[in-house]
Amino acid sequence: MSLGHACVDVYQGAVAALVPFFVTERALSYAAASGIVLAASLLSSVVQPLFGALTDRRAMPWLLPLSALTAGVGALSGVCGSYPLTLAAVAVSGIGVAAYHPEAARAARAVASGGNTGMGWFSLGGNVGFALAPLLVAAVMAGGGLDASPLLVVPAVAGAGLCAAAVRASGARPAPGPGKARAGTDDWPSFLRLSGAVVCRSVVFVGLSAFVSLYVRERVGGGDVAGTAALCVLYTGGAVGTVLGGRLADRFGRLPVVRGAYALTVPAVAGVVFVPGPAVYLFVAVTSAGLYVPFSLHVTLGQDYLPGRVGTASGVTLGLTVSVGGLAAPALGALADAASLRTALVPLIALPALGGLLLSGLREPAPAERLAPAR
Repeated sequence: MSLGHACVDVYQGAVAALVPFFVTERALSYAAASGIVLAASLLSSVVQPLFGALTDRRAMPWLLPLSALTAGVGALSGVCGSYPLTLAAVAVSGIGVAAYHPEAARAARAVASGGNTGMGWFSLGGNVGFALAPLLVAAVMAGGGLDASPLLVVPAVAGAGLCAAAVRASGARPAPGPGKARAGTDDWPSFLRLSGAVVCRSVVFVGLSAFVSLYVRERVGGGDVAGTAALCVLYTGGAVGTVLGGRLADRFGRLPVVRGAYALTVPAVAGVVFVPGPAVYLFVAVTSAGLYVPFSLHVTLGQDYLPGRVGTASGVTLGLTVSVGGLAAPALGALADAASLRTALVPLIALPALGGLLLSGLREPAPAERLAPAR
C-alpha cells in the first residue's frame, strides 16, 4: 500500500516540478503556469468527497489500480499541442489521484489496525512519491525536454501493479467494511475546524511547491539544479516528518504534536522568504518538517472525529483539503506577476498561525480501534 501510494503521488509532485519547464520552454507567465497547478487540483477537489462517500457505502478495491493508471495521464501534459489540452491532461490526472486516496486511506487504516505509526508509513509512501517527482522530472527533461514527458507514465504502471498486488494480498484479511459504521457520534464541528487547519497547511505547501524552485533560483543562482534541489529538500524533509509525526503522536498525543508543528512552521516559512543565501535550504527543510509531521495525524484525527464516515473523512483530510491548496495557486501567481515572487510568498507566513488558532481548543477524539463495532 505504501509503495503504491508513492507511485500515485508522483503525479501530484510532478505537476509542480514541471512548472519551471513550462515557464522556460513555452514562455508561460507565472499566472498561466500556476493555472496548470489549479487544473490538477480543481476537479480533484470537487470529486474527492464523492469518492469518499462511495467508499463509505461499499468497498471498491478495484478502484486502486484503476486510479493509479488514470493519474498517469498527467505524463502526457508535456506533449499536448495546446494550453487547454495541457490543462485537460493534468485535470484527468487529478481525478485519478482523487479516486485513489479515500479508498486507499480506508484500506490502509484497516490493515494498520488503526495505529498512528502504521498510517505514518502509509503516508510516507505518498511523501516519497512527492520527493522523487522532481528528480524523475529533471532526469526526463534533461533527456528531451517536455517532449520526453510520456516517459513519466512508468510510475503509473508500476503503481497499478503494486495496488493490484496489495488488493490480492489483503483479500482474505478481515477488516471493518464500508457501511459498517463504528459506534460513536460524528463530531462535525471539530472535524470542520480540523479541515480548516489542513486547508491552511495545504495553501502553504502548494504555494511553496509551485514557486520555491523558481524563488531559490533567483535567490542563490545555480539555475535548474538549485531550484530542483530546493524542491527535493521540501519533499524529502516531508518524508522524514511523516514517520516522525506518527512516532511522536504515540508518545505525546496527536493534538499536541499537530499544534507544535503548526507553531514551528510560522518562523520556518518566514526564513524561507526573508533569509538570504544558501541558508534558505535549511529553512525549506524545517518548513517541510513542520508541514509534514501532522500529515498522517490529520487523517486519523479526521477518521476518529467522523467514526461513521471514515471514507468521507479520508477523502477530505487526505485529498480535498490538500487539493484546495491548488485553488490559491493562480492568485499567488498573479501577485508574483504584479509584484515579485517574494511578495507572493509573504502571505504564506500567516497561514500556519491561522491553522494553529483553529486547532486550539479541540479535544482528542476516541481512537477508532477503541470503539465497539456497531450492530
